Amino acid sequence: MMTLSFLQTPSAAQVPGLPLRAGLGLKNEHFTEVLDTCPDIGFFEVHAENYMVAGGPFHHYLGLIRAQYPLSLHGVGLSIGGENPLNREHLARLATLIERYQPQAFSEHLAWSTHGPVFLNDLLPLAYDVASLNRVCEHVDQVQSTLKRPMLLENPSTYLQFQRSTLDETDFIGEIIRRTGCGLLLDVNNVYVSCINHQRDPLTYIDALPLHAVAEIHLAGFAEDTDSLGERLLIDDHGAPIDNAVWQLYEHVLARTGPVATLIERDNQVPAFSVLLAEAQQAERHLSRGRP
Repeated sequence: MMTLSFLQTPSAAQVPGLPLRAGLGLKNEHFTEVLDTCPDIGFFEVHAENYMVAGGPFHHYLGLIRAQYPLSLHGVGLSIGGENPLNREHLARLATLIERYQPQAFSEHLAWSTHGPVFLNDLLPLAYDVASLNRVCEHVDQVQSTLKRPMLLENPSTYLQFQRSTLDETDFIGEIIRRTGCGLLLDVNNVYVSCINHQRDPLTYIDALPLHAVAEIHLAGFAEDTDSLGERLLIDDHGAPIDNAVWQLYEHVLARTGPVATLIERDNQVPAFSVLLAEAQQAERHLSRGRP
């Protein structure tokens, strides 16, 4: 029988922020290799919804790994941008998980995934108008009040835009951060994907963001297709190596922000751990150039 590890951790007030290093998304196929080899990694990140049960092997391994590494917790199911009220049961399970592991960061997406009682397994875009802004700010305030800590909000990857939007996405994000005090999880791949899909300049988008609020960066790969008009269409699938254009955009970000904790994401077609470790080491080289 497997013995479960229940991690003893300090209070939230004692937990420092993420180290200014590169980290990896922790995949169950890599649990034993991480424990056996103790790789030189800044931190690991897990999806909160994979751990919203009381016990089991995932908790066993995460407890052991959390004892050795800083942890970032990344949510995909709160539906921050949804028109429905936040699911209180889901939020309570999230609070329990955060109390258990005391992660150095918690983040969620500027997106929605619920309609009435139905949960849609996707991160869907929202209209950028005053009504959406007020609703998202109320939801972020509720999350932060419940968790008793600031959260990070991730910029989305999108494939369509709403005609009723009255605010630029960067202004919308900036106003949420100003009103709620939350931080920004800057997904550089999402910036590139969205800007190519909507024929915008990624550098201009980056420079319009409240970069002072960036507390974590995500890097990932994308898939490429064409739309019905034959235009280039990028899909944020987290199933490929990081594209050179995304690395270049990352350099631009770091030149503006200085070193920021950076996660390498791979959720599909997950390769050997050594392949992900090599990408993390590449990010470390970028980060080291920005250190004094």
